[in-house]
Amino acid sequence: MSNTAAIARTMAQNRETSYKILFIIGVCHLLNDSIQAIIPAMFPILEKSMGLSFTQLGLIAFALNMVSSILQPVIGMVTDKKPMPFALPIGLTFTLCGVLGLALAPGFEWIVISVLFIGLGSAIFHPEGSRVAYLAAGSRRGLAQSIYQVGGNSGQAMAPLITALILVPLGQIGAAWFTAVAAVAVGLLLYIAFWYAKTLETPNVLQKKANKKERANQKGLSKAVWFSLVLILFLIFARSWYISGMTNYYAFYTIETYSFSIKQSQIFLFTFLVAGALGTFFGGPLADRFGKKLIIFLSMIISAPLTILIPFVPPYAAFFLLLLTGFILMSSFSVTVVYAQELVPGKIGTMAGLTVGLAFGMGAIGSIIIGYLADMIGISNTMILTGFLPLLGLLTLLLPSDQKVNEWNSQ
Repeated sequence: MSNTAAIARTMAQNRETSYKILFIIGVCHLLNDSIQAIIPAMFPILEKSMGLSFTQLGLIAFALNMVSSILQPVIGMVTDKKPMPFALPIGLTFTLCGVLGLALAPGFEWIVISVLFIGLGSAIFHPEGSRVAYLAAGSRRGLAQSIYQVGGNSGQAMAPLITALILVPLGQIGAAWFTAVAAVAVGLLLYIAFWYAKTLETPNVLQKKANKKERANQKGLSKAVWFSLVLILFLIFARSWYISGMTNYYAFYTIETYSFSIKQSQIFLFTFLVAGALGTFFGGPLADRFGKKLIIFLSMIISAPLTILIPFVPPYAAFFLLLLTGFILMSSFSVTVVYAQELVPGKIGTMAGLTVGLAFGMGAIGSIIIGYLADMIGISNTMILTGFLPLLGLLTLLLPSDQKVNEWNSQ
């Protein structure tokens, strides 16, 4: 009876949301993604100092994002079979090496090599970071994923501030300051790794892991689940292309269209990204209450007319529209991750790698295509075309409802 009571207490504790762990992993996500934000933040500086074309800048973004995209699902599949808590600090160590190389790179080729290291660190961090959020979530998976993802999006939102406060006055060498940021992240992730390893030893977590793995192996994936998974990934594709276009090239649009300085352009981009981070936070709790499919649909469809209008309005109106667009469009960021994880239960790392990793990968392809279009037809026309991407959110209507997904999982 005493063993039974102990297991019951452990199960009750594991159902509680561990806000301390969620906060720490969210901070680590912020630090990791703020380092990644250095790369697009440096684009205006590299374009001037090295004479890089838009296509070359797109290739740099491709090198970063594609490595992360390819490896994240692979690492997620491996760690679904055998979780690796200490992969988290190891991954950030790769990132530390990459950011130091970026600061010292003498030419285009060395920049590409450096961002490959940063991409590798990201690929290791994200699937296991998402698993930590899942383990700490208790019954509030949407909220937990939002806390985790808002850290990453907040880190990305720091790119304009990094440019204005550090990179503009210091130039490329200013990126070296972020080796200290990476070192702090490694220290925090060591703490997380010990908690993670201890949590995996509890009877409740081990039993859940075994049950989900056994159920997934027995059932396989039905055609309906495959269709839904492909569709949710396509929706991520549409959203990530738009975000990539804005993050990497909107600064150039404001410089050309509004005659802004680099610092002024970063204020507009900062507004968009900060609003996106706030939207990421609120999207999860709203999905817990109103349903994931509804939030995904509304975030895409409501933002579509705003994204279409942005290139046609004066600066003050663009500022306001960027604020609304960032908040609304990114409210579905964490929701799509949870939706995919519930589509395929027991594959937490794999689904996190596919959804978050695919966002990076699609953003990588988008960066090259958008950069090529900007070279061919001009930055203004490219921004106009990019604004129509969120209209693809209409395809959300084809996704199964949350209730249907729960029925599939209970069969």
